[in-house]
Amino acid sequence: MENTYLSLAIKAAYAAGREIMEIYTDPASDFEIERKADNSPLTIADRKAHETIVSFLEQTPYPVLSEEGKTIPYETRRGWDTLWIVDPLDGTKEFIKRNGEFTVNIALVENGLPVMGVIYVPATGVMYAGSRETGAVKLTGFRFTGEDGRETCEYTSHALPDAPEHTGCVVVASRSHMSEETAQFIEELKKHEPVELITSGSSLKICLVAEGAADIYPRFAPTMEWDTAAGHAIALAAGCQLYRYGSDEPLQYNKEDLLNPWFIAEKERTGN
Repeated sequence: MENTYLSLAIKAAYAAGREIMEIYTDPASDFEIERKADNSPLTIADRKAHETIVSFLEQTPYPVLSEEGKTIPYETRRGWDTLWIVDPLDGTKEFIKRNGEFTVNIALVENGLPVMGVIYVPATGVMYAGSRETGAVKLTGFRFTGEDGRETCEYTSHALPDAPEHTGCVVVASRSHMSEETAQFIEELKKHEPVELITSGSSLKICLVAEGAADIYPRFAPTMEWDTAAGHAIALAAGCQLYRYGSDEPLQYNKEDLLNPWFIAEKERTGN
């Protein structure tokens, strides 16, 4: 089952990424930026990507919980044992800044845990994917046929982790949401070993851990379930962990409150 749905999610992410890039590369586009209730930005690219992804995933028997369709009441969602959790455009701030660090996130969740995930980076054409059955891979060199790639897709696949070995501890942190608590955590790490800090936007931070380019990603600032579900699945498939800070428990999904607690993603559990 997962292989079939993983292929579908790959096609959906690619098609959404193509919609996003048509807007991103249009010099006449103003992105039609709106402000959501939490004052975070929403663009026409978010909306078009959402519509594209749903058009693929509605072929499956599972409902979709998307950032752009998140008004579904918990009374309805609580009966969803299996569902898709989607962020059509993760890193909208990075999209608006035109720095390329934005992604399309699609995850399949069963009984509160992510079992499959796809993260596509439209600006680079790189995709990360993973499931319990396939492990984690990095995909490049996409070749699609049919309308929006709905018929077949071909690509080059590299198993993760695949980054060169490095010395010391490489920490990845948010480019746009570095909190004081995260900075303090990094300073504490420096007391024990050499630390290199890199910054990135969107769910790319979890991907850097999954591919071995970073050792740890501490997130002590607000995130939502659609920000992490796909990356969480990929991290697990790559042999990494993503867990609540101060606990051994993994993040849970499709909760009544869709806000995540603070968490850490890392290559190996080293304690906290």
